[in-house]
Amino acid sequence: MSIAERHDSSTLDATALGADIAQGATTALAAMQQAVDRVAARNPAINAACGVQAETGLRLAQALDDELARLSPEQRLAQLDRRPFLGVPTLLKDLGTAALGLPSAMGSVLYGQVEWNVDAEIVKRYRRAGLVPFGRTTSAELGLSPTTESPVYGPATQNPWKAGHSAGGSSGGAGAALASGMVRIAHGSDGGGSIRIPSSCCGVLGLKPSRGLMPLGPLKGEGWGGLATEHMMTLSVRDCAAALDISAGADVGAPYAAPAQPAESYRGVVARVAADPQAAARRRIAFIDTTYEGEAIHPEVAAAVGEAARFFASLGHELAQAAPPVGSEEVLSPMLPLIASAAANAIDAFVAARGRRLAADELQPTTLGAREYARAISGAQYVACVDTCHEITRRVGRFLARDGSQGYDLFLSPVLAQPPAAIGRYAMDNADYLAYRLGKKGVIGYSPFAPLANLTGMPAISIPFGMSSDGLPIGIQLMGPLGSEAVLLELAAQVEALRPWALVAPMARPG
Repeated sequence: MSIAERHDSSTLDATALGADIAQGATTALAAMQQAVDRVAARNPAINAACGVQAETGLRLAQALDDELARLSPEQRLAQLDRRPFLGVPTLLKDLGTAALGLPSAMGSVLYGQVEWNVDAEIVKRYRRAGLVPFGRTTSAELGLSPTTESPVYGPATQNPWKAGHSAGGSSGGAGAALASGMVRIAHGSDGGGSIRIPSSCCGVLGLKPSRGLMPLGPLKGEGWGGLATEHMMTLSVRDCAAALDISAGADVGAPYAAPAQPAESYRGVVARVAADPQAAARRRIAFIDTTYEGEAIHPEVAAAVGEAARFFASLGHELAQAAPPVGSEEVLSPMLPLIASAAANAIDAFVAARGRRLAADELQPTTLGAREYARAISGAQYVACVDTCHEITRRVGRFLARDGSQGYDLFLSPVLAQPPAAIGRYAMDNADYLAYRLGKKGVIGYSPFAPLANLTGMPAISIPFGMSSDGLPIGIQLMGPLGSEAVLLELAAQVEALRPWALVAPMARPG
């Protein structure tokens, strides 16, 4: 893809739109109307947006315009310091993130439409930063799949780059909504790769922050036993950084302390590297273009990682071919009981609260299988899984602990072992939960890399870097120790400056 075919983030990302609204070049109402119109025009083919509340979005946008009309030009511009996404429309993932006026189906026929009586803390922070949520994006049922094909939404969510292929999961709707140009920024969550997988599939940027960095209250303290977190998926690195600046930090009563944040804002870090890509400090980076066990992956994915390693080496980083001391199944095995137990608890609590029985056709077969599997897990087995996760985390922590000539600053790998899968390949129709995940044709062969960041709680970012021969995006993943978001954003900014990616799929490009 030539530079001419790529798009400049200075005109297309959410930061640019917020600045346009602050400067009076457009209005929040016009931006919302455009987003509503794009969803109406593009969603029938993609099926990424759901629960759209157009009237609510337009009303909130008009209220913001009324507020801005009372300010001087200087005061409007000053808003951008704390409200960088002033008037920017957005969509929230349809999976448990509470938001007033935006009910959730949790990706499931079972739940119908769950109404919320409170905003989640992260949603409060998004609103304070100027974002205007006006709907939801499709999700895998209870977040249990790397694809987004739940019957509650009708047809599967399509990849905007090529119909018939998955947009990823479980935040597949967010990735597809971004890549198709419906919105410029979209919320996701990640418990086993659910931000990074759709980001890789759809060619957008996706950061999974460190455990404890993002607020999860007031309705919960952790997701999936500490494996899951939330963040915005974005078109540009500066949007990702700004979204961290306005939302990072533990909320009241959080069970985890947030990792220390840099003295410089995340936006400042990115702006510095964008102005001079050589400004980033040199890092020691381990990388692999195989599985942890050294088994071959799809050659086009391996080629993208190899090219990324050469790219970073050309910027002065030290690259070494080395894998963390873990195995793919070793990582997933202690995670699966935690995930299944969380899903079973959510299902049972929902059904019990309504005083009724669960009908077999209200959940997909794999979800039902996860529930049955969880019922056989003892408390002692659950604790043993937690202990195993902690032991692996210590091991990986030593691997990503720079000590003189030992250890590495970062770990570079693919996001997925293959290009985006065909729709149906990982549909949740296998009632054997373990076989769905670990079997010969299971998810482990498709996504062996992403779960490690969830197990350890460490941050990891999916960066668009390559394209398959049939026109599908391929992402690379950088992972670092707890609290290394600024470092990950530095390297992502280097890629963006020197190898800019197309911000939207061909269907959404002007002209």
